[in-house]
Amino acid sequence: MSETTMRRPLSLQLAMSSMLFLWCVVAAFPIFWVAVMSFKSPIDAFDRNALAVLLGPRTIGDGHGISLTGLVLGLAVIWGAIRLGARTLPRLIRTRVPQAIRPVGWGLGGLVLGLGTLVVFFGLLPWLLGLLDPVAGPLGQPVIGLTAEHYRSVWVDRGFALNFQNSLVVTLGVVIVSLTVGTLAGYGLARSRTSLAFWILIVALIFRALPHSVLVAGYLPVFVNSAEWLAPILGDNAPTLYGKPFAVIAVLVAINQPFTIWMLNSFFQSIPAELDEAARVDGCTHLQAFRKVIMPVMWPGVITTGLFSFLLGYNDFLVTSLLLDAQNQTMVPAIAGMFSRETTMTDQVEAVAAAVSITAPLLVLVMIFQRQIVSGLTAGAVKG
Repeated sequence: MSETTMRRPLSLQLAMSSMLFLWCVVAAFPIFWVAVMSFKSPIDAFDRNALAVLLGPRTIGDGHGISLTGLVLGLAVIWGAIRLGARTLPRLIRTRVPQAIRPVGWGLGGLVLGLGTLVVFFGLLPWLLGLLDPVAGPLGQPVIGLTAEHYRSVWVDRGFALNFQNSLVVTLGVVIVSLTVGTLAGYGLARSRTSLAFWILIVALIFRALPHSVLVAGYLPVFVNSAEWLAPILGDNAPTLYGKPFAVIAVLVAINQPFTIWMLNSFFQSIPAELDEAARVDGCTHLQAFRKVIMPVMWPGVITTGLFSFLLGYNDFLVTSLLLDAQNQTMVPAIAGMFSRETTMTDQVEAVAAAVSITAPLLVLVMIFQRQIVSGLTAGAVKG
């Protein structure tokens, strides 16, 4: 078939491009707008004039602004972080980190990149601008109102860092348990030749369709009465699981595990069984074949599934709000509480700053693992 025949009509291309552009604007505008609001004084943030929200004249009047020099340097820092995360870091991990500990390398690399970007952006850049702006003339004069005071207030004064720590504990617990169990179960079901594997997957699908509130209601009496049930074994030191992160991890794993098994099972089915057989012929046991031959091929699928598991634990509201007390609350319920309790404009802007803060780890993850995610989704869509 000729290239001319396969070429899409111009009208169809314009229609597709227009719809894609419209979707990008609709999806990205709220995130962009609340991010702009979070760096303005309360009066500028809630001004009816959109230009005042963008430029922040009252924020500049309060002594908080950024010059053209600062804008250029800030954009350079952001561009450099994106380039490091999308190109340099993956190349370093592929060439310098052994295959066996590569997931650890990805985690440490992403952590170092994120912390380094924060240190440069909020530590080194303000100090450098303090030296450059006084001697830059008109280029050193504030042109856009910008302040990080709301972020400092939320993370330091309000203790939002503790909510972030609790979110990391819950999220990492969900990801580790879900991937460990899901990888082994998905591999076993994919290589099974009995009808039992099919019915196990069907039961898992039905379990995944249950409302989350049903699972919470079922686990709640167990967590509330855990101290009494564990007292014969642990004595007076028996803990109450209600209000602790371990309770949330258990429920979220129960919610997420069917999806993890289904997704990883599809990835394993796309890998030819001949690889297992070849490894067995070469003297590997089943576990060695799985670890040394199958898993190196499966990493894109594992990373993709792990990202979905991360999003479930990171963005959960229902389970965390019902099972965690105020001292162990994660970020999403804490932000919802800020919006419902606060009444002043300053409090509302600080709540917006907290909401913007939780998007940063997601952007870092997608930026670092973008190639593995695309590769994993493609591999899971085609059966080899």
